[in-house]
Amino acid sequence: MTYATDRLHEEIAYIAYHFHWSLEEILDIEHRDRRRYTEQIAGLVTRASAEG
Repeated sequence: MTYATDRLHEEIAYIAYHFHWSLEEILDIEHRDRRRYTEQIAGLVTRASAEG
């Protein structure tokens, strides 16, 4: 099974936007770790929004 290109680009943009990492740094991360980063970022964003 291949990972959808659109989803990969979405993850890259999300991590780059929040962590300011380069494309090369993000692509060097294993898929499961990259997914974990996106989940962690989402949690931080959600908490920050709730705190106002």
